[in-house]
Amino acid sequence: MTAPDRAAAPDRIPVMVPWLGEEEAKAAADAVLSGWVAQGPRVTEFERAFAERVGAEHGIAVSSCTTALHLALVALDLGPGDEVIVPSLSFIATANAVRYVGARPVFADVEEATGNLTPATVDAVRTPRTKAVLAVHQGGVPADVHALRAACAEWEVALVEDAACGIGATVGGKSVGHGALLAAWSFHPRKVITTGEGGMVTTDDAQWAQRLRRLREHGMNVSAAQRHASSKPIVESYLEVGYNYRMTDIQAAVGLVQLGRLDEIVARRRALAARYAELLREVPGLRPVRDPAHGQGNFQSYWVLLAQDFPVGRDELLAVLSEAGISARRGIMASHLEPAYEGHGAAALPVTERISRDSLILPLFHTMTEAQQDRVVAVLRDRAGG
Repeated sequence: MTAPDRAAAPDRIPVMVPWLGEEEAKAAADAVLSGWVAQGPRVTEFERAFAERVGAEHGIAVSSCTTALHLALVALDLGPGDEVIVPSLSFIATANAVRYVGARPVFADVEEATGNLTPATVDAVRTPRTKAVLAVHQGGVPADVHALRAACAEWEVALVEDAACGIGATVGGKSVGHGALLAAWSFHPRKVITTGEGGMVTTDDAQWAQRLRRLREHGMNVSAAQRHASSKPIVESYLEVGYNYRMTDIQAAVGLVQLGRLDEIVARRRALAARYAELLREVPGLRPVRDPAHGQGNFQSYWVLLAQDFPVGRDELLAVLSEAGISARRGIMASHLEPAYEGHGAAALPVTERISRDSLILPLFHTMTEAQQDRVVAVLRDRAGG
């Protein structure tokens, strides 16, 4: 729900409200007053802090997670004739990034418990043309990357992590993205931490990091910040066709404050999720999202899956919640069913289609009260007949 919507309907329970406050506003104002508002020293500081947080050697800040995914695939030199296996159960940007480099996205099914790819679902659609797998940590539920990395190593294909929703989630006690070949992150307002818009690529490979820094800034061999900081004139060169995928210092300033709050934010989201889980035990026909055995989620989204014999359909339940002043959202989309992929062709994806059809995302935000959670659960209980 946007700020104007909330102002117009103050009693309505939103799906999510970004955890933003005076510290973020002051940091942004300081960036403006410094005179350096484009990509500069705060971006560099944010890159270092974020990379350290997730256990990566390098962070490359960009304008969105979509551009981060695009650059990660460019780094792998993927192109026409190559196939990249992706989950259809993901925001459409995951598949679109593959098409940006001229490769073909191949849709794989997911496991029902996590909504994520597994070695088995990937292997079911793998071909000799498969060059990479793009695994999503869906809704902040970590994929079993240890199993996927082992399988991809055996198949000799690259594994890229779409960690758009993943910051603050862990696998085996370590951050999502730790040890990743390449990982892409989002700081959209619906994510756990935000810079308004923005993204990041993390990697342990210094050469990739150097190239990605060039590519985000039109392929220049020296950044604008480096040129302005030099006491001598520098004439830049453009080494390859690049892009304008830069993050601003204003965004990075907000990101640094948000990153400092990450533990608090995730702890609050997990506490709210635990209370939801307890309350929803009383509601028949609903299966809430939960932590997998291999890690802990950040509950960036709190979704529930309706039993196939639930008394009302997902869309009707969304309408009932809306009438009660509760904003909920449909579950994760099935990209292969969108008009943009009509005629693209896909294997049977029964689990993907079931989750997409029968799931919905419930409100969960840091200022949510017990009374608001009780309101949400009361509507669900009433419709379930529990």
